[in-house]
Amino acid sequence: MSLAILKSRALSGMEAPEVTVEVHLANGLPAFTIVGLPETEVKEAKDRVRAAIQNARFEFPARRITVNLAPADLPKESGRFDLPIALGILAASGQIRKEQLNRYEYAGELSLSGELRPIRGALAMAFAISLAKKGKEKAFILPAENADEAAFIQNLEILPARSLLDVCAHLNTASDGTALKPHIPQFEKGLPLYPDFSEVKGQLKAKRALEIAAAGNHSVLMSGPPGTGKTMLASRFAGILPPMTEKEAIETAAIQSLSGKFNSSLWKTRPFRAPHHSASAVALIGGGSSPRPGEVSLAHHGVLFLDELPEFNRHVLEVLREPLESGHIVISRAARQADFPARFQLIAAMNPCPCGYFGHPSGKCRCTPDAIARYQGKISGPLLDRIDIQIQISALKQEELSKQSDGESSEAIASRVNKAYRIQQERQGKPNNLLTTKEIDDLCRPDESGERLLKEAMIRLMWSARAYHRILKIARTIADLAQTVKIRPEHIAEAIQYRRALKEV
Repeated sequence: MSLAILKSRALSGMEAPEVTVEVHLANGLPAFTIVGLPETEVKEAKDRVRAAIQNARFEFPARRITVNLAPADLPKESGRFDLPIALGILAASGQIRKEQLNRYEYAGELSLSGELRPIRGALAMAFAISLAKKGKEKAFILPAENADEAAFIQNLEILPARSLLDVCAHLNTASDGTALKPHIPQFEKGLPLYPDFSEVKGQLKAKRALEIAAAGNHSVLMSGPPGTGKTMLASRFAGILPPMTEKEAIETAAIQSLSGKFNSSLWKTRPFRAPHHSASAVALIGGGSSPRPGEVSLAHHGVLFLDELPEFNRHVLEVLREPLESGHIVISRAARQADFPARFQLIAAMNPCPCGYFGHPSGKCRCTPDAIARYQGKISGPLLDRIDIQIQISALKQEELSKQSDGESSEAIASRVNKAYRIQQERQGKPNNLLTTKEIDDLCRPDESGERLLKEAMIRLMWSARAYHRILKIARTIADLAQTVKIRPEHIAEAIQYRRALKEV
């Protein structure tokens, strides 16, 4: 029978649903048809596959070829189906053996010479195959350049190949020297390298705020004149975050794999994403006809740094409100829906006015009160309300800066952060920023004097209920850094001062 059936994987958000590649050869005028909702890249596989088969010295059958990618209602994109389509044609025409086809799943883009090129999403595909095995023996054949990322899934046999000929030789032989060998990863999992806080002179208040943010997974807004070190502080923030767990590292690597930016040397390194203020909403949250992750997802379990925050389009900033609360983003299109994780820590920086020098000791600012109000008003109240820590960064005088010795190292700060983070994991199994309202009532209750202090601040500063709960979570983190069970008035007082970043005009 001139029919061959192989298994591959599509990509739908973070998932990789199974795709059955059915290849049928029939008599009639020569034709090559691909059905099953293929997008342009898949339709173009006809020319790549024909050239690859011929240049690999196989015969391309002059028959009516029909390729069905099932299920028919699942959109198929990219060149990852080239390899299974080519193998299906060769198997259906009797040029390679069919017996071993169902032992493997296949993915790979073919060059015209028959070489295999890397694909996106290999890690997500490997993870889906490992979940679907259910005790069955199954391996994954894919391009050699994708082998390292797929090898992070340890309970799946990865068989890398460099060409169509390598795969055909493997299927046609038993266990002699031409068979594909299981992949042994060649990367080294060293310690991640980050810029060090010891290079930052002064700014003790800002360092303290960032330490609290790292310990409790809180977001931060820094406001201050140009040249005060806001970007320098933000670029070092990832270095004091708790070490990534295996699960977090795999989730981060899977998103990088989906975007084609996977780098095995950055394993367990927290991502630091700093998009330019001209970025669009789609660039920030993801999208496209075939939805792909945006900056908020590429920063998953890492840092999203937005410099010059008011210079971003207001519509672009508003899309951050949902992922800041929920930790994921749902991208809906007419034909499909994709759900990407987006549990990032937002670090934002801004100048206090259009010229940047409002409140500067030099008195250089000439902005009018209306101009300052309009500039600060570019950040909406609902978004500002969702940012936990809001601090002012003051400019240092030259004599003060020259007298400063080297600051405290990231290693010393990270040690305190890790201790506080472990306390939170043992107490509630998650960082303080993710506490629910009920958990806040149970775990973040201050004493009577602390409660009175917080009520007075709420009345005077007209805070919302969300701000009230965020102050309690910050105070809980400060208490954890002090390794105390009770939240004391000094913890509440320190938390309150971290909610006033913008100078009043």
